[in-house]
Amino acid sequence: MNRNQHTLETFAARADLGADPVVARFVDWLRVVRHASARTAENYVRDVGQFAAFFWKPSDTPPFDWALPDAADARAFLHAYARTGAKPASTARKLAALRTFFRWQVTEGLLAHSPCAALRPPRRSKPLPTLLSEDEVTRLLRAPYEALAAETSAEPLRRYGLLRDAALFETLYSTGARVAEIAALTNDRLDLARGGCVVRGKGNKERLCLLGRPAVAALEAMRAQARQLWPGTDAPTCAVFLNRGGEALTTRSIERFMKRWLAAAGLSPDLSPHKLRHSFATHLLSHGADLRAVQELLGHASPATTQVYAHLAPERLAQTYHTAHPRG
Repeated sequence: MNRNQHTLETFAARADLGADPVVARFVDWLRVVRHASARTAENYVRDVGQFAAFFWKPSDTPPFDWALPDAADARAFLHAYARTGAKPASTARKLAALRTFFRWQVTEGLLAHSPCAALRPPRRSKPLPTLLSEDEVTRLLRAPYEALAAETSAEPLRRYGLLRDAALFETLYSTGARVAEIAALTNDRLDLARGGCVVRGKGNKERLCLLGRPAVAALEAMRAQARQLWPGTDAPTCAVFLNRGGEALTTRSIERFMKRWLAAAGLSPDLSPHKLRHSFATHLLSHGADLRAVQELLGHASPATTQVYAHLAPERLAQTYHTAHPRG
């Protein structure tokens, strides 16, 4: 196939890439040094494998000579991928993966220079993340409590589910943590007396998250109910949030629960639990929080990642001003 005739479907990675010793060493480096997850490592291998499929013929077999591709080859690959209709963000990720791969080879002394050193990612606009207003968050957080009040004779398991969902969304909004971080939270990382918890985020990095009084109260009520159902749920390694079988919740379950409560609160079911993280950051900034502090709470490695929320906060402030100020 001519390089100009590619489609997204034909940009398949080389199936034999794992047999390349350089790639195998690169994966080991990702996992051991960078503490990358298995999924992240797979994504890197896929992107490098797509470039290998683009550059080498199917008859060429590993080990590949990674000194052969030059900047023009890397640029041609990215342009061909972009012409398939791929989003700029997706093309940028391909370049980021190739940069990391070739830069690692230079550091290891396997190459003299990287063919991607001078390449720049395509320009892309950064859409502002959607979020819930403070009133909408309140409606969502109240929904499980309202259901609980309406079901005074709810059986123990049903009562636990309602208390759990209330505590779950209070915790997500109070901490600004990622859904996967909260799903993986265990008792030994929870300190209700001090109002905090320690989560393990991207890159296996740990950080302290804060719990407000409503979240602490909701967690205490949920845990008291859990002890009645499953003795031993206070064990240090036990998950904080449990399903009907007394096992750790999955992120998929949390997403499903949120859709249910969004509908109960009269809100769009298209909103995801991650929107509570966006809302957490924006609401903090709207009330005068320091950008650096919000960066730390979110676990962002770069201030630039948090900066997007600074663009949202003034819009929220303007809405509040024009709505509430008698001369706004």
